This record gives sequence, C-alpha cells and structure tokens, in this order.
Amino acid sequence: MTAMLVDSHCHLDKLDLAAYDGNLDAVLQAAFARDISHVVCIGIDMDNIQSVLTLAEQHKQVFATVGVHPLYRENREPSLEELVCVAAHPKVIAIGETGLDYFYGEGDLQWQRDRFVTHIRAARQTGLPLVIHTRGAKEDTLNFLRDEGGSEIRGVMHCFTEDLEMAKRAIDLGFLISISGIVTFRNADELRAVVQALPLDRLLVETDAPWLTPVPHRGKSNEPKFVVEVAQKVAELKGVSLETVAEQTTQNFFNLFTRAQASHS
Repeated sequence: MTAMLVDSHCHLDKLDLAAYDGNLDAVLQAAFARDISHVVCIGIDMDNIQSVLTLAEQHKQVFATVGVHPLYRENREPSLEELVCVAAHPKVIAIGETGLDYFYGEGDLQWQRDRFVTHIRAARQTGLPLVIHTRGAKEDTLNFLRDEGGSEIRGVMHCFTEDLEMAKRAIDLGFLISISGIVTFRNADELRAVVQALPLDRLLVETDAPWLTPVPHRGKSNEPKFVVEVAQKVAELKGVSLETVAEQTTQNFFNLFTRAQASHS
C-alpha cells in the first residue's frame, strides 16, 4: 500500500506501553511502518490536557484536540474561555471529544447538554471542527448541533454506532462519519450496512485506542497501527482497494481538519 492512512481518533496518553518497554516512539514507529502518516490524540479531561498537548508537541505526526468527555461528570467543567484559550495551540485541530451519551448516562443529564453547548460555542468561536461522541441521543445531538451551530460548524461523529438515518442527517449538517474497530465485530451487522450505504468521501477511520481492538487482534490492547484492519474492513464492504480507502479517508481528514492540513504542508 502506498497511500497513507490517518488514525483520526486515539488516546495515546492512555496506551499500555508495556509491550514497547514504555516507549511511545516505538508505538508510533510501528504505526508508521504500516503506512499510517498521522494520529490524533484526543483530549477528554481539562486537568490532563497538558499531557495531550505535550505528546503533540513532541511528535510531528501527532495532532491534539481539547475537550471533556460527556461521561466524565466528576471532572472539572470546562469554560468557553478555557476551551478557546487551549484551542489556540497550533497542534490543536478540533474541539472535543464532546457530545451526549444517554446510553451510559444516568439521572438528570442536563449537565451533559450544558457541557455540549459550551463545546459547540467554542467550535463556533475558534472555527475548529467538533469531535462528537453520541450514544442513544440521536435527536438531542442533532438538534443542538443545528440550533447552536447552524451552518457555521463541521465535525466528525466519532466511533459511529447509530443508525443510517442519523448518519445521513449528520452528513447533511456537514459532519463526517468515523468508523472504528467495531465494524469488524461479529455483532456489528447494522454498522456494516451503514458503511456500505454511505459514500466513501464522508468517512474517516480510527482506532479509539487503547479500546475497541479490531478483529483479528481481539484480546490485545488497541493501538494506532491497527487502523489498517479498520480500513481493510471498510474496503471490503465498499468493494474497493485498501489503497482507495486510505487515499480517500486521508483526503477527507485533511479537508475537515484544516489546521492539520496547514501543519502537514
């Protein structure tokens, strides 16, 4: 394969590096050896955002995002001003991971909605895309994006597991759909049908490492090099070559994340 892949969503700061003697450089080199050109380390906690930024500063091929995960209720709440300030860092290419999770969330989830709105407004103010986590919250997720963001924001629905209708509505709002290792799981027929139905120019691929390790590596900790298996499954479902998927999803990535494009070029 000559075309390069991008792992558009992973958590390098959460990886178990035991197999690499604690050496993150070795993890990245293993990914580069499989024609993965860049990875995105996702911010999910403002108290630990500096570790994410430091990884991006230390590695040219690593980008970062800033946000607080929608399930982290006990974590420090981000202000609009703080998100915007951190987002000024040249290696930060997006706001998030943010969104709504009614599948795992419990009780009154107004705090989730309020946090989501703060992130949307940060995206509007900075002009950066949003990285969205959504589970069991289709209507609220789409409605907040439409009402708070309108046509001014774009982004990605990361680790997509919802239905085709939501995917199409998100695409209409200017969002890409990111496919993780779940697409290789035995019980993921609905997701595979979504991938088959969507145009390749609206897709990204990711690992969400260290979680969601794709087949045939189940039982191992996930890492960026395994985004190849995700892309291979997408290629199989679309009836195209792995190189075609790599070329198109990488182009999609840089078209969406324009700050990454500027840094890359």
